[in-house]
Amino acid sequence: MMYDQPPTPVYVCDDCRPAEVRTLEFLQDRGITDKNALSVILGNIKQESNFQTTVCEGGALTGYNNCHSGGFGLIQWTTQSRYDGLWSFCQKNACDVNSLDGQLRYMWNENQFQSQIPNFKTHNLTIERYMQFAYPWLGWGIHGNRTTYAYNYQSKLKLDYHAGSRQSPTTMDGGQSSIRDTFNPC
Repeated sequence: MMYDQPPTPVYVCDDCRPAEVRTLEFLQDRGITDKNALSVILGNIKQESNFQTTVCEGGALTGYNNCHSGGFGLIQWTTQSRYDGLWSFCQKNACDVNSLDGQLRYMWNENQFQSQIPNFKTHNLTIERYMQFAYPWLGWGIHGNRTTYAYNYQSKLKLDYHAGSRQSPTTMDGGQSSIRDTFNPC
């Protein structure tokens, strides 16, 4: 295959679960391409929910409708306005409030994340610097293992120089249809 320009390399994570891989692709598809920025975002999501989209604060996998206190979902949306915003966003945009893609789309469009996108799109900063951008996005009460997780992702993410020929991923449930074919980006 000939290219006018070589494909833009992307980071891949062969040692990651499907939700982590999908999140990594989602972020890169939208222009967040620095390894440390990606690592920090992934590390924070791991700390918040371990990529469990139906988790209610405390660890119960309740789904949106049965989570009545504390945070919910991918980034543990806690305040009433953020929690209600997830529901409202998915209602307006035909997405499942409990799904990874629905929550990633909401996260991307939410004001708190939007305000930090230019920072996350900045290149060549340290993990510690990107962590400073993560706080206004999440407003965590407990730092926990966020930074440790970020460094773990940093060591697992590898550049794929054949990304231009990357095939679309399969669905999260193992089917053969492409997530990208059915995904409605905002």
